[in-house]
Amino acid sequence: MSAGKIVVTGASGFLGRHLVPVLHNTYGKENVLSFSSRDYDLMDIRQTEKMVSETKPDVLIHLAALSGGISDNRERPADFYFKNTILTANVFETAARGGVKKMIYTMGGCSYPNKAVSPIGEDQMWNGFPNEISAGYACAKKMGIVAGDCYKKQYGMKTTILVPGNMYGEYDNYHLTASHVIPGLIRRFHEACLKKENTVTVWGSGKPERDFVYAGDVAAVFPFFIDNDNEFGPVNVSSGTNATIKELAEIIAELTGFMGKIEWDTSKPDGQKIKIFKVEKLRSLGLRCPTSIRDGLKKTIDWFAANYSKKGAVRL
Repeated sequence: MSAGKIVVTGASGFLGRHLVPVLHNTYGKENVLSFSSRDYDLMDIRQTEKMVSETKPDVLIHLAALSGGISDNRERPADFYFKNTILTANVFETAARGGVKKMIYTMGGCSYPNKAVSPIGEDQMWNGFPNEISAGYACAKKMGIVAGDCYKKQYGMKTTILVPGNMYGEYDNYHLTASHVIPGLIRRFHEACLKKENTVTVWGSGKPERDFVYAGDVAAVFPFFIDNDNEFGPVNVSSGTNATIKELAEIIAELTGFMGKIEWDTSKPDGQKIKIFKVEKLRSLGLRCPTSIRDGLKKTIDWFAANYSKKGAVRL
């Protein structure tokens, strides 16, 4: 399909800041409109209707969400459930009623069942309940799959659902308690070097295995799904490789220049032991996420170090 006018919600967020430049380069700045909550409050359906009526998108990429790490999800599960439920419902309803031809919707891999068997294929999505810690967020975002089906049947709006793996990269949230594992570790090791500390404590045992994907690789696949008239989804968008949290911490320690000791706080939860995403569906479309974990971490750490002391440049 011809892309026409593309609108991106959540454009000032982590993935949005990687995606918008890709869209500008592919379709031209004049054909891409990007918004954050400062422009339209998508928790308010009237504001959501205003965005759709004023911009009249052909393709709406919905990235706006409330997301966070294990600690944040544990402390504020109702917030994650409520806000993501409302965001999903408002955007699908107003997009369909406003004549949007196609939605591209992203959701987290945490929406897969807690007992999903790795490598986790898209066919396992409905085989059980997500991990209890992130269930509020996971189930709210999972409703986007249902919404896509419902709004196609009633309004004819097409939806492609993308499921990025454990993303990392520049522009992430580096808050010490509200971040995901990679940005949290990067900040801890970087600050330990600045303070000349001899130890860094990391949550858990270090044994869990995860499938990490560089955010720039995720952003790079979007034009395929925008341009292709077929519907896809859910589609895992990840590297399909695995690394333990221990290996991750050791690489980050090396790349930040930390020479001290890594201590493991086994009183803290590990989460799922193994979570690797099956990426055969992505690769069957001729797509892949090629950046190695070391190369991606080096890019991310270099960016973080260069921007750490700049006011407002890094979300701390």
